[in-house]
Amino acid sequence: MAELTTEVVIAGAGPTGLMLANELALAGVDTSVLERMHERTGLSKALNLQPRTAEVLDLRGLLGRAQDRSFATVADGHFAVIPVSYAGWNTRHPYQLGIPQAEVEAALEERLAEQGVKVRRGHELTSVTQNATGVTVEAGDLLIRAKYLVGCDGGRSTVRKALKMPFEGIEGQGHGVAADVLFARTPPGAPTQWRSMADMVTSGSPGKFIGVIPLAEPNLYRITFGDRLNRPRNLRAEVTPDEVAKAVTERFGPEAKIAEIRWASRFSDDSRLAQNYRVGRIFLAGDAAHTHFPAGGQGLNMGIQDAMNLGWKLAATLHNQAPTTLLDTYEQERRPVAKQVLDNIAAQNALIPTTPNQLALRALFRDLTEIPEVQHHLSGLISGLNIKYETQDPHPAAGTRLPDIKTPKATQAPYSTKETGSY
Repeated sequence: MAELTTEVVIAGAGPTGLMLANELALAGVDTSVLERMHERTGLSKALNLQPRTAEVLDLRGLLGRAQDRSFATVADGHFAVIPVSYAGWNTRHPYQLGIPQAEVEAALEERLAEQGVKVRRGHELTSVTQNATGVTVEAGDLLIRAKYLVGCDGGRSTVRKALKMPFEGIEGQGHGVAADVLFARTPPGAPTQWRSMADMVTSGSPGKFIGVIPLAEPNLYRITFGDRLNRPRNLRAEVTPDEVAKAVTERFGPEAKIAEIRWASRFSDDSRLAQNYRVGRIFLAGDAAHTHFPAGGQGLNMGIQDAMNLGWKLAATLHNQAPTTLLDTYEQERRPVAKQVLDNIAAQNALIPTTPNQLALRALFRDLTEIPEVQHHLSGLISGLNIKYETQDPHPAAGTRLPDIKTPKATQAPYSTKETGSY
């Protein structure tokens, strides 16, 4: 078995793990990234970057790479599929960026390689131990000794299970399916560009929903459908072509002809949150720490923001620029954010009507979203722009993101260094 020594081991090369690796590499931290799969799946999965995530990527010079791979700029978000505008927020990026998760990963891995860090693929983490000075990890034919380990290995996280970390929450009742479907021709009434969330999702009967988003390739669409009241016995069962065809027919009619189903996967409306994000020298981030119904793609976005928060803190600690207690603030700041997201998604699920009473509630809620203050509050929840970390400082801005601040234009110095010989 080959042995390796490094400062930080990251388990998982999804968006969270890759973002964390980039943040650490930028700070000169020796980092190893382990991924159980031998190559990227190339599956689109999540489809968006929210405004706060765009800001985070922009801070690190990564947003341009994502924009080059994106296929849409969407002017609004949604709360329970009711469009909410991002207008009114002080941000350079008041939009969702339409981009498949696979392209986000490609952009992050490309930049990581430029920094001299290669993902070690085909290495599934099998054993984890830690003591007061470090962590020992076994993965395939590798034995790695590191100062810290971060589990970015998804909802079924091996790292979280190795820690025996409670992952409690709500077991839902329903399920959904996401599928990338290529049609023989544009379906009747289907949008050809994704510019808004308006009319992207419809409901034909109580508890059911069908969504459609046009992707980059002509006649290629993301079809999302599900049932809030009925769940199949096996959520891991393969999605059948008949299931997809039935949903397509319900949305577009029998004229819609499927040429190919590129990818399809089931998801649940379960909601879970890790009891802790840190145990000694081991951390959890992204879906390893929180899972939920994929409303608005908030999971991927939260994971990237987790990585940014943890990355600079690990780097500062390893470079002896901050006390190790700084690492405690990662959980203190990011776990409440995840709790807030899980709560807003639970509220969104409740607004998918399954009874006449809920239908009336949804209609009233839709009317309320026309109030600008309500729009602003809801868009802050789903975009990440309203995040406020708890601090001891009473100032209302303490703990919030720092927006752009206009500075005066540069002016000529009041004196010349040639004349004074000093500054």
